[in-house]
Amino acid sequence: MLKANTGQFGLNAEHDPPMVVALMPSTQRHRTVAIGVVVVMLAVSALVAPFVNRQIGKIDSFLPVVQTVTSAADLLTATLLLAQYSVQPHRALLVVAGGYIFAGSFAFLQTLSFPGSYAPNGLIGDVYNTPAWFFVLWYTTFPLSILVYALLKDRGGGSRFSTTASMATTLISVFAAIALLSWVAIAETRRLPSFFTTGLMLQTSLSNQFNIGLSLLGCFVLLVLFVRRRTVLDLWLMVTLFAALPNFLVAAYEGSARFSVGWYTARGFALIASCMLLSVLVTEMIVLYSRLASALVMQRRERSNRFVSIDAATAAIAHEIGSPLGAITLNANTARQMLAAQPRRLDEVNAILRNIEEDSLRVNATITSVRELFKGAVDRPATISLEGIARQVLRLLQHELQFNGMLVATDFRVEMSLVRADPIQLQQVILNLFKNAIEAMASTSLNGRRLNIATRLDERSSFVLLSVQDTGRGVPPQHHDRIFDAFFTTKPSGMGLGLAICRTIIERYGGRLVLAKSSPQGSTFEIALPLEDDRRGSA
Repeated sequence: MLKANTGQFGLNAEHDPPMVVALMPSTQRHRTVAIGVVVVMLAVSALVAPFVNRQIGKIDSFLPVVQTVTSAADLLTATLLLAQYSVQPHRALLVVAGGYIFAGSFAFLQTLSFPGSYAPNGLIGDVYNTPAWFFVLWYTTFPLSILVYALLKDRGGGSRFSTTASMATTLISVFAAIALLSWVAIAETRRLPSFFTTGLMLQTSLSNQFNIGLSLLGCFVLLVLFVRRRTVLDLWLMVTLFAALPNFLVAAYEGSARFSVGWYTARGFALIASCMLLSVLVTEMIVLYSRLASALVMQRRERSNRFVSIDAATAAIAHEIGSPLGAITLNANTARQMLAAQPRRLDEVNAILRNIEEDSLRVNATITSVRELFKGAVDRPATISLEGIARQVLRLLQHELQFNGMLVATDFRVEMSLVRADPIQLQQVILNLFKNAIEAMASTSLNGRRLNIATRLDERSSFVLLSVQDTGRGVPPQHHDRIFDAFFTTKPSGMGLGLAICRTIIERYGGRLVLAKSSPQGSTFEIALPLEDDRRGSA
């Protein structure tokens, strides 16, 4: 079952629909994976807790490697968020990108200042407190940025400035703040409170107080984000904040020192936190690229196998039947005038009626010839699974279903629903039915939008049935008999050809397409196709 929740973040009527991963509603799959990651981190924390203060020796290469990777991951995440902002500007994305630039920059600066990383006493600042202050700046600016994001993300979309100007302003402001704060942490360290005792490298009471304060700040931001969560970005920012908490909790232990089990574990969690959103963004972008490629392939196949261009068909019909229809109108008007005249010239009226009959037959012949164009289309039937085609169409429409807040429920009861049909044409039929159902539920409340897809076997006729049920307004009773007629439509801008063509396709393969049920609570369309095994047996 696939459920799509919509909120205010980028989904209001006045805003553009979400086109980037960060703004998309989170799905059950995302929530399941996120909970799994949190459970694993809790399990590791429980295993490490008894040994948190045990010293395991100084590993000089550990910190520069881990924190350089952490910094690179944060800056890459910021780059991806800025790229998504350029696709769909939303100022909240700039705030998150700025937070990741703060985190990546201060993580790298802490590595440069840490003793034993790139130099015995660090490359910048003093040996003791400069790294600690970079740590504080790292884990203060990042959660504060996320807090601002959580408070602003539902307040409209893009900036008043152009996309380039907004990104440039954000980058200049963030790097100016980093430069100023770094100068204070490096050049003015002696005027700042001390976090470590000289020589012993043990934490002071102030250090513990700061760690407790950072823990409370992280928990508060996590709570605010949890209350206002809606999107994929919200979900994984919560996981990222949760992964950062061990840094403070471990350091808050009285007497906890560098290079202990807890210290190494906390650094590992920091690496996980930095790579979390980056991994999700890259994975989801690959998935979206795959879906886009599938959609393009389907579109190309559709173009190469389409029956006839709608424009060409309607132009041909208008051209061919325009003349006889005009003649019918003129002859009917003339006949009325002759019947009203005295004396009545019935022989001429009879001739006019014969002309009307001939013109009517000509119109009918024209429509029949147009239908032959559809019958003469390229047809490549194959043995395919009706359920498999339905699942493929659901995957192609997943983004549209999420954006429209549809709850999709599937009930496939036929294990081997093999039928004989052209897979591209059958895909177009099911796609048309699904999109009609989505449009039918456009005026339904978000909580009431439900699309039910089911298959079952009609044992009496050896047909496999695929039903598409929506919860829209339904088809009015007076239109039930005409819903599949060509050029008849209940849509304000519809052509009235979609369902007619779909029925033609299904009937070509010995099946039927019917409106099984319709009421003000919704409609059910049903496709019935003979099982391939039954066809072979009868052949």
